[in-house]
Amino acid sequence: MNNAAKEILQSSLGLELSEEEADLLSGLMNHREFTDGKYLITEGTADQSLHVLLVGKFEVVKKGGAGELTSIAVLREGDLAGELSFIDGAEHTVGLRALCDCRVLSLKRDDFEAIIDQNPQLVYKVMRAVARSAHQIVHQMNHQFIELSNYIFKQHGRY
Repeated sequence: MNNAAKEILQSSLGLELSEEEADLLSGLMNHREFTDGKYLITEGTADQSLHVLLVGKFEVVKKGGAGELTSIAVLREGDLAGELSFIDGAEHTVGLRALCDCRVLSLKRDDFEAIIDQNPQLVYKVMRAVARSAHQIVHQMNHQFIELSNYIFKQHGRY
């Protein structure tokens, strides 16, 4: 088993994968490195790639009305990124900016789709990992919405 396969198994993508499946998947993925401040994902673009964060942290940022950036969240080692664009090919609605030197593994959708017929179980497990990640994001957003609503309506915006 190669190093990339070991890294996949330690990430949220590898929760259900066997060593053989991780090894096969690692052969389809590309290592990429980013220095502090560089973008993995730029808002408004579509790269149709799934990214596994191996080393470092990425800040999730959204452009505001006057061009300023708002920080939404921080992704850490083992997290997935680009899940929805990977599935549907739509443009990214947020950007991901490196907060330090970072390393990721990236999987292009075309490369992934090439193994569907030969490895349907692997494809199923990867898609379950993508669904888990998306579910976690929605859960987090719901929690934040409830906290904000409570702050506004129950405390009338007072500290």
